[in-house]
Amino acid sequence: MQRSRHSMEELSVLLAYAHPDDEGFGTGGILALLADRGARLTLVCATNGDVGEISDPALATPETLGQVRQEELRQAMAVTGVRDLRFLGYRDSGMAGTDDNQHAKALMQAPPGEVIGRLVEVMRETRPQIVITHDPTGGYGHPDHVTICRHVTAAFRLAADPDVYPEQLDQGRQPWHPELLYYVCFPRSFFRRMWQYLREAGIRPPFASEEVEALGTPDDEVTTVVDVEPWLATKIASLNCHRTQIDPQGPFHKLPAHRLHDMMRNEYFTLVLPNDAGADADLLGRLAPAAARKPGLS
Repeated sequence: MQRSRHSMEELSVLLAYAHPDDEGFGTGGILALLADRGARLTLVCATNGDVGEISDPALATPETLGQVRQEELRQAMAVTGVRDLRFLGYRDSGMAGTDDNQHAKALMQAPPGEVIGRLVEVMRETRPQIVITHDPTGGYGHPDHVTICRHVTAAFRLAADPDVYPEQLDQGRQPWHPELLYYVCFPRSFFRRMWQYLREAGIRPPFASEEVEALGTPDDEVTTVVDVEPWLATKIASLNCHRTQIDPQGPFHKLPAHRLHDMMRNEYFTLVLPNDAGADADLLGRLAPAAARKPGLS
């Protein structure tokens, strides 16, 4: 898969996430980079984020939050340059152990075959070479992140099988085999560094020191680090569109600008499939590789 470093007009990339704003911190820079180089980008959002935070009651109510967050994501993708945005329309399942997990319309209650089939259909239509989604831990264990990771992984494996969802073939959705599956991830060293920066700034971290050691992906499972600094302004502008989810008094907004810059300039991935993919197959790793690699991910 040889691609020009400066033009990627023949490259199709599908990103599938659970909620509006999930795309931002982990892949906002990659999205801006790929859009800038002409790649064809499709973003699938499985839920509307119906039970997320509301930073300001003037922005939304619990009844309107899903609709408002859809519009925030449309605005964010207009900033980034992503034209193909699709909502699956499931209800946000909420955090683990909450009553929202049991809602009949929640993503985690949806029949797996139904969700996988819809993802297979998008893959067969858009024919991506690269698919990107959450990692199996969901970053911090959110049930919707874990669920969509599992379903996207299954769809990646099944999209090329003509015996699976054969009715789609009658609709012109021919089998398609994506080449690379990446999980977006946050290394454990990332969370440790974040905790340290917050403590140095006199800001109480949202997690205890013993918790931070278990957060994130083990560093040795990270295959790909991409430096997105040239696209950082776009990434931040896109993230700022998610106004209902931004707490201006939150700990991360109190960080010194240079520390926040350091936390956001690199994006991290694990190349999952194919199982035998080597460094030569790691297309994301060749886009804008970070200067510093393992050990001590920067």
